[in-house]
Amino acid sequence: MKPKRSKKFPQYLAGITVCLGAMGAGTVLGWTGNISQELQNGDLNDIVIDEVDMGWVGSISNLGGMLVCFPIGLICDSIGRKNATLLLTAPFLLGWLLILFAQNLAMVLIGRFIIGMAGGAFCVAAPLYTSEIAEKEIRGALGSFFQLFITLGIMLSYTLGYAVSVKIYTIVVTIVPLIFCTTFAFQPETPIYKLKRKDEKGAKYSLRRLRGKNYDVSHEIQQINAFLYELENSNITIWDSMKKRSTKIAAIVSFSLMFFQQACGVNAVIFYTSDIFQDSGSSLHPKEATMIIGAIQIVSSLTSSVVVDKLGRRILLLISAFFMAVGLIILGVFFSLKYRSLVDEKMLETLGFLPIVGLCLFMVVYCLGFGPIPWMVAAELFPPEIKSVASAAAGTFNWLMAFFITKFYGDMSASLGGDVTFYIFAGICLIGTVFVFFVVPETKGKSLDQIQRELNKQPLDDGVNNYGFKNSTLNIL
Repeated sequence: MKPKRSKKFPQYLAGITVCLGAMGAGTVLGWTGNISQELQNGDLNDIVIDEVDMGWVGSISNLGGMLVCFPIGLICDSIGRKNATLLLTAPFLLGWLLILFAQNLAMVLIGRFIIGMAGGAFCVAAPLYTSEIAEKEIRGALGSFFQLFITLGIMLSYTLGYAVSVKIYTIVVTIVPLIFCTTFAFQPETPIYKLKRKDEKGAKYSLRRLRGKNYDVSHEIQQINAFLYELENSNITIWDSMKKRSTKIAAIVSFSLMFFQQACGVNAVIFYTSDIFQDSGSSLHPKEATMIIGAIQIVSSLTSSVVVDKLGRRILLLISAFFMAVGLIILGVFFSLKYRSLVDEKMLETLGFLPIVGLCLFMVVYCLGFGPIPWMVAAELFPPEIKSVASAAAGTFNWLMAFFITKFYGDMSASLGGDVTFYIFAGICLIGTVFVFFVVPETKGKSLDQIQRELNKQPLDDGVNNYGFKNSTLNIL
């Protein structure tokens, strides 16, 4: 008799290879981080980009990400999770090539918009793939891989921006999507998608690839089929679902967490890290500072992937929001001392470490909590009949917020002062702390059905099996 015990390594491997595309998305976010001055000097094909245009170069990728959230969901349902994700290699390459061979600012902006679309699509497609291949025990870890590889991509951008010319830098990040495509092409389609297409043979093949060749797939196939049967024969419409208490709470929590994730100013910090250190007068070279912060992001994201299934979502969000506020206040205090002429130059030089401390603290706790967890919580809270539409809507809102914060950070800083801008971001983080404490529910270790029953204040049934199924309900996300 074949053992039912599954292997975890194939699932981790599949999660890592799909998240190499997230690494490509990270290079989109970090591309301007260490080369803003070079771009303004015309180092990219002699195209001189002024400070106003830099705001568009940094932010227009977010508009691309916003517009693609709904279409990529339809594409995933049409041609499969794997094929849809592989398809994103094309816009990545097209966008980077437009930037690489740009003859004017318009080509740079169009290229940034297109790679923003590819990066935004990955925010939907890659987590969807990992959620449908992962067992309950490693769901949180695989779900946090996306943020980890985003930070790896940002770190790669910071390092290349420091070490090589803008041209070579752009060539290297163009290769990243090709590496993703080459490695991920050998991974299987998700078993859930195969069964949706009535391809039981293909689903069994996928499960054996993901769980090990000696794994008995029959029980899991039966459970998935039972769930899909319930879902297909459910009479609950999207409109009916929106009237449910659980859907209303899920919407409030998910959209609020997306707001706080972006309104804390993280993308402004990522895009303008070099400029922040330049303004601070720190003795550390701004580009070296961005690399240190990039490394800290990686370590923090890796830590989050290890502890998220142990400590829970709420405690990490609370720690993250509160200490992000502390880090931003430290930044604000330094810029107040500098621009309000509250201390002399000698004292400012002595306090030059403050921006490093503030930004490092901010990035550590952001990657620990508010980076990966809002996406995870949104996937766990929404009921299955509305999950795809609601997740796409939340993703669209997230990218829209990212655009506004990134685009207008420079304007806010110029009109209000860098210190006031950071104080505003800090205030938003403190409001987020209060929101998490009083509103956000804990979802750690709970099946999808259990979460829905708790949100709807229904009595719980303890009949949850080892895979997180509730009766015949499959815990997909």
